Amino acid sequence: MNISIVGSGYVGLVTGVCLAHIGHRIICVDNDPEKIKRLKRGEIPIFEPELEGLLKRYFKLKKLSFTVSIKEATQKTDVIFIAVGTPSKKNGDADLTFVENVAREIAVNMNSYKLVVEKSTVPTATGMRVQRTIALNLPKKFQSNKKKTIAFDVASNPEFLREGSAVHDFMNPDRIVIGVESKKAEDLLREIYKPLKAPIVVTNINSAEMIKHASNSFLATKISFINAIAQVCDRVGADVLKVAEGMGFDKRIGRNFLDAGIGYGGSCFPKDVDAFISLSERSGYDFALLKAVRNINEHQKRSFVRLIEDKLWIIKNKTIGILGVAFKPNTDDMRNAPSIDIIQHLQSEGATIKAYDPQAVEKAKPCLPGVQFCKDVFSTVSDCDCLLLLTQWDEFKKVDFKKVKQVMRQTIIFDGRNFFEKEKLEALGFEYFGIGRGKL
Repeated sequence: MNISIVGSGYVGLVTGVCLAHIGHRIICVDNDPEKIKRLKRGEIPIFEPELEGLLKRYFKLKKLSFTVSIKEATQKTDVIFIAVGTPSKKNGDADLTFVENVAREIAVNMNSYKLVVEKSTVPTATGMRVQRTIALNLPKKFQSNKKKTIAFDVASNPEFLREGSAVHDFMNPDRIVIGVESKKAEDLLREIYKPLKAPIVVTNINSAEMIKHASNSFLATKISFINAIAQVCDRVGADVLKVAEGMGFDKRIGRNFLDAGIGYGGSCFPKDVDAFISLSERSGYDFALLKAVRNINEHQKRSFVRLIEDKLWIIKNKTIGILGVAFKPNTDDMRNAPSIDIIQHLQSEGATIKAYDPQAVEKAKPCLPGVQFCKDVFSTVSDCDCLLLLTQWDEFKKVDFKKVKQVMRQTIIFDGRNFFEKEKLEALGFEYFGIGRGKL
């Protein structure tokens, strides 16, 4: 099928490349001319495993193309996915300006039936507003002559892609959710995803939009729950790793997302929790549970900083090494990364910060002025008074801590992800402090 994706960020680019991979002809659109030039050269603006190779392959096969023109994409394709940003406003609402602008531009350039699909994460009832925007902005010749009115449908098809494994997640989905208001829209979306052979949940648009927010908010709740458990573990001498293991064997609970740490970040969970709280309040419901989830997440960062201050004692004039700054491994995304708040607080107390991340350094530099970014682990830890693990990259499991011990000024490790083996580090003579490991 001929499909266009408006928005070539994390979601849009992965969606476009993967749809080309399963047999469709794709036009990816972005309003950034420089990004489009880079994509045409086979350069991707993000780090995402497997993505670059697939992009180059299908661009060369002419199954994937890039443009800045929504008009071109609208008139050359039958299905148009909207995958633009929906950032948070100051009050927590999702800013849907980009969605509205794209819907309007699609409308004025329509020349035949189109299926317009929300891929961006949007609040419930956004689909109805997109539908109204398109109807109001159709070319006048179609508005004034009912016989020549262009038929169109709007649908919702939320994404469930994890940064760092987005290509795998697209190709191996747990389910595909489609929110539609017509049989034609349902049939088109079923045809698009037929090669994936995944369970398809068909519902109305409002329910599909709600499924996305509810799913992300529930996962955020699991993370905050285990972080709250970690706080209690530290106070009573329990080990949160064993607690999570014991809970995870219960099939009703599961082990996934029960990893205590410094809190969640990224572009999805913080934004979606805020938007769901705001949506609930507008509908007349006080979602106190999600407010607690958000508060616990913020508390984790403050608690980690207090732990450092307690064990290191004086922060001023200390040199602190940081391993990992991206919000999670296998991505270069710095949006809402917990490392930002933690590092900025330590800097405000007078610490010198050295940091290393396998992929996120270039995107981290504008977020973290004054940080000395290093080329590898050993240059980072050299002459440091303590070491912080903030992102659990696999590369860090291979570190030779016997050598690390020789170059650090003080052998203190604060493991913000419970990633290292506590017993091995302590046997080497390190002071080790994790999250919820029963030792405060």
